Amino acid sequence: MDDDKARPDRSPSRSAPAEQDTWLDKLFKTLSIVALLVIVFVIGAFSVVTDIFPGPQIQNAYQAGQALYHQMTDYSDVYKGDIWRPQRTDAKGVTQYDPQLARNGLTLYTVGTEPAAYLIDMNGNVVHEWRKRYSEVWPDGGGVPNPRPDEFIHFRNAQVLPNGDLIALYEGNGDTPYGYGLVKLDKDSNVIWRYAGRAHHQFAIGSDGKVYALIHGIFDDEIPGLSYLKPPRLEDSLVVLSPDGRELQRTRLLPVIHDSPYSELLDNVPGIMLGDPIHANAVDYIDAAKARNFAFGKEGDLLLSFRETSSIGVFDPRTQKLTWATRGPWIRQHDPDVLPNGDIALFDNRGHFHTPEGESRILEFDPRRMRIAWQYTGTAEHPLESEIRGDQHRLDNGNTLISESDGGRLVEVTREGKIAWEYVVPTRGGPDNDLIPIIGWSQRLDPSQFDDEFSGGLEKPEPATGEVTKAGA
Repeated sequence: MDDDKARPDRSPSRSAPAEQDTWLDKLFKTLSIVALLVIVFVIGAFSVVTDIFPGPQIQNAYQAGQALYHQMTDYSDVYKGDIWRPQRTDAKGVTQYDPQLARNGLTLYTVGTEPAAYLIDMNGNVVHEWRKRYSEVWPDGGGVPNPRPDEFIHFRNAQVLPNGDLIALYEGNGDTPYGYGLVKLDKDSNVIWRYAGRAHHQFAIGSDGKVYALIHGIFDDEIPGLSYLKPPRLEDSLVVLSPDGRELQRTRLLPVIHDSPYSELLDNVPGIMLGDPIHANAVDYIDAAKARNFAFGKEGDLLLSFRETSSIGVFDPRTQKLTWATRGPWIRQHDPDVLPNGDIALFDNRGHFHTPEGESRILEFDPRRMRIAWQYTGTAEHPLESEIRGDQHRLDNGNTLISESDGGRLVEVTREGKIAWEYVVPTRGGPDNDLIPIIGWSQRLDPSQFDDEFSGGLEKPEPATGEVTKAGA
């Protein structure tokens, strides 16, 4: 008799405990992994809250990932982000023009769509333009690391010299830092010099030809007394460039404010902007004419604007000190300029609140008496509203040229608030062709300031008839 065949088969009963042990083992391992992950999460969260290693590193990596995701999603299309805005009118070009009220001349302006600056006559005709793609200025890759594609890079600010040379400032839409540097072009848009520092917003040219520019970058240190401003932060510096574009001096502005008698301004940084605590956005060179009646600065000083503290201040580049600062009846302002009478004109972006005339206004502020000397608030028919950009220029006839950036509109107004000239950017874009680009900068220029060689090469402006044209329609 075969003992193996005669013995009852008990294999199922022998395998059941093994299968049960395997299932319990898997469950135990799964619960162990979950518990380990919970412990890691709790430790990570605790380290982030308490700033104990590796909390700051985890937080920085998370923020970097968020920024990369934001760029890949919200800025994957040139029409996304804040460079294009819904148009407020179908009108294009010059829509109003009274030659008896306007300060006739040529207007220089830039838009957020392209690396170009346009010089137009009073009827909106382009008499000259400068254009240079970022990749053409730095074909060797010597500019900012990993720049945005050319279609995302534009001239934010540009200023023309008497011989037709142009200094222009690049910004990259959808990048942080978004300052992309400066370039000097001749009248034919050939590169004279280039500066790869992350210049942004605005620059000024001194009487000796030096260039004063704002640059920014990411800082990871902690500043004593400012422990609430956690790294990493986007911070601004003021650089001084020689007339040929060489960096001569660099001053980090956050410590300058902190070490000044006006350090309390930093107590007013909004909680949502601790990662960009001052957001400097303007620099105005105080020349001899401005200094004559300005009680708070002297020739060669700079008037700076700090958006996040809604403050302005005078910076002396020779001592690298903040010598005066103030807040006023404005919110998140742009482009303060010292006027010949000692007052300060600026674009008040949010200080008019929500009214039918728009939440923006132009202020002339008397800093000696701390009061508003004049303002333009727009009208119900022609509201003035630009949330985060804008500039103004007081003209020699008393009028003010305004860049309503978000509206893609330039408007010149008299002291009485009458519109003397109005121009709407003719460019449109977007899926439905109903988006208008923001205006980066504008300036009214007297043709007599140009050299004969440059002015002789301009396309001849049409006579100032006052007839409204629809340029680009």
